Amino acid sequence: MTTVDLTAKQKLDTWLGRFTMYRLILWVLAVLAAYSLVLDALGWLTFGPVNMLGHAVLCLGLAYLSNRLFAAVFRVRPHSESSLITGLLLFFLFWPSDLLPAVASPDLAGVALACVLASASKYVLAVRGRHIFNPAAAGAFIVSFTGLNVATWWAATPAMLWLLVPGVLLVMYRTRKVLMAGVFLLVSGSIVFVELLRAGLPAGAALWQPFAQRPLLFFAGFMLTEPLTLPPRRWQQLLLAAVVGVVFAVPYNLGFVANSPELALLLGNLLAFFAGQRAGIRLEFTGSRALTPSTTELRFAPRRPVRFRPGQYMELDLPHSPSDRKGRRRTFSMSSAPGSQELTFGVGTAAPLSAAKTALLALRPGEQLRGTAVGGDFVLPRDGGTPVLLIAAGIGITPFLSQLASGAARERDIVLLYLASGADELAGADVLEASGARVIARLADGSAPPDFMHDAGRVRIDGASLKELVPDIGSRTVYVSGSPARVESLRRAARQAGGRRVRVDAFAGY
Repeated sequence: MTTVDLTAKQKLDTWLGRFTMYRLILWVLAVLAAYSLVLDALGWLTFGPVNMLGHAVLCLGLAYLSNRLFAAVFRVRPHSESSLITGLLLFFLFWPSDLLPAVASPDLAGVALACVLASASKYVLAVRGRHIFNPAAAGAFIVSFTGLNVATWWAATPAMLWLLVPGVLLVMYRTRKVLMAGVFLLVSGSIVFVELLRAGLPAGAALWQPFAQRPLLFFAGFMLTEPLTLPPRRWQQLLLAAVVGVVFAVPYNLGFVANSPELALLLGNLLAFFAGQRAGIRLEFTGSRALTPSTTELRFAPRRPVRFRPGQYMELDLPHSPSDRKGRRRTFSMSSAPGSQELTFGVGTAAPLSAAKTALLALRPGEQLRGTAVGGDFVLPRDGGTPVLLIAAGIGITPFLSQLASGAARERDIVLLYLASGADELAGADVLEASGARVIARLADGSAPPDFMHDAGRVRIDGASLKELVPDIGSRTVYVSGSPARVESLRRAARQAGGRRVRVDAFAGY
C-alpha cells in the first residue's frame, strides 16, 4: 500500500479525530477552569480560592446530579458529558458567590437554581426527545427573573485570553465552525465597536474591549455552536450567526427583558428549531451484513420518516460501557437513499474495534438507538447539469452510496474514483453497478476490479495521474471522502490536477 507522508495539518486532524466534539469541549472547559484557579491564586482574579472551588463543586455537582434525576424521571439514559459541560458553562457564567466570611445565600441559591433549571430544560423544554434551547443559557435566563442572581459571563476577562483564544480556536477548527464563529464575531464585534466609538473611546480601545472584556469569544466558541441547537445546513448556520450577532450586540430594553447573551442565544435556538431540528429520532435495529471483510452495513427502521439529503450524516447516541474517550455520540454517513424503508450506515469494522463499534456490532434486532442530529453539506449541487467527480477512500464510499442509490447518476454526469486495498474491499458494488456512473477502481494490491469498473492499476494518485484518469476534472465539482489523512492528500491531488471546486468529508468522528 502507498505510504502517505502526514503534514502538520493531517497530524492535527488525526489527533483531534480521536475526540468527539463533546469530549473536546469538556476537556477545554476543564483546562480553562483549572487555569482560572491558577489566575486566582496568583492574584490576577479576585474571587478567592475557597469561593472558586465551592462555585465549581456547586455547578458541576448539581448539574450532574440533577441531570441524572431528570433522566430517571423521564426514563432515559443520562448523558454525563453533557451535564458536566453544562456545569462548567454555568461556572463561567455566574460570579463565584462569597462563602467566607459570610455566605451569600441568595447568590448561591440562584446558581443552584440555574443548574437545576438547565438540566430540566433538556427534558421539559423538548420536543420528541430533542431539547430546543441551550441548557446553560436557559437556566441563566430563567434565574434572572427571580432576582436571586444574574449571569455576568466573567470568563470575559483579559487574563483569561491566554488560554481562551487557543481553546476557542481548537474547538472551532475541530467542529468546522470557524466560518460560523467568524460571522458572529464580525457582526457583533462591529456593532459593539461602533457603539464604543460613539461613546468616545479611542479606536484601539474600542477594538480591544469587545473581545477582551465582553463574552464574544466564549459565547462563539462554547455556546453558539452547540450541535443539538443548530440548523442542519451551513448556510442556515451562517445566517443564524449573523442574526444572533445583531441581537447579541444591539442594546434594547423591552421593560421586562433587556439584551443579554443568554437571550440572544435562546432566540437563535428557537430559529434553529424551526429551521429543521424539530424532532427526535428513534431507530430500531433490524440487522446487519458484511459489505467487505473490514466493513459492515447496519440497518435500522426509523419510527417516523427521517428527512435528509443524500450525503448527509446522522449523529447517534450510542450508550456503551465502559465509554471510551470519544464519548457516547458518534456520527455516521447514511448509505441508504432518502425515503427507503430502512436507514443504513456503512461502518469500518477492522480490528482493533473501539468500545462504540463493539456495542454497535452487539446490537440485536429490536434494540433501539436515538439519533440526535441530522446535518452536513456534503451534498451534490442542486443543478443537475453540473458534472461531478466523487473520490472515495475506503469507508469514504458511504455517502456516495446514498447519492448513487438515489439515482444521482441518471440526472447528471458522475465519475467515481474508488480507492481500496483490494477487490474484496469494494463495498456496495451492486449499488455502483446499478447506478450507471462511470467507476474507476484503484486497488493497492493490484487485484482486478469487477468488469463494470475501469481498472486504474496501482498508480499513485497525485495531480498528474488524477488528471490522466479524469481529463476534464477542471469542469467538475470534486467530492473527496475518507480518513482525514487520505482526504487531505487527495484534495491536494485534485487541486494539482486542475480541480477548482473541491468539497471534502473526513471520517474522523464528531
